[in-house]
Amino acid sequence: MPHLTLEYSANLAGEESIERLCTSLASCLDAQRENEQRIYPLGGIRVRALRCEQYCVADGRADAAFLHANLKIAAGRSDAAKKTTGDALFEVIKQHFAAEFEKHGLALSLEINEFSETGTWKHNNLHARLKV
Repeated sequence: MPHLTLEYSANLAGEESIERLCTSLASCLDAQRENEQRIYPLGGIRVRALRCEQYCVADGRADAAFLHANLKIAAGRSDAAKKTTGDALFEVIKQHFAAEFEKHGLALSLEINEFSETGTWKHNNLHARLKV
């Protein structure tokens, strides 16, 4: 972990823009440190985007758009680490859509959810493959 899922309205951006955003957000997660230690293991980082074709934003105007980001992390990170991560991710998102924000209605949001290890199952060889 972490897994970051983006849901966005189809009128917000094209695939190329969203692909760049996913890459930027993955880099942002990888850059997070606490006490000079990586907060999130590189092999656990996932960023995915789900384009919503059916949606209604606010009053239903055609130019109203949204992006909601949901970061799922394992429990145990400090509140400071979660706040720093959230601030950094949200800044990347806001900067990515700054031009769109100036042109039309746009709702951007981010939430962080922790889960317990007892409620997850994993089979992953990425951590071992990324060890240098």
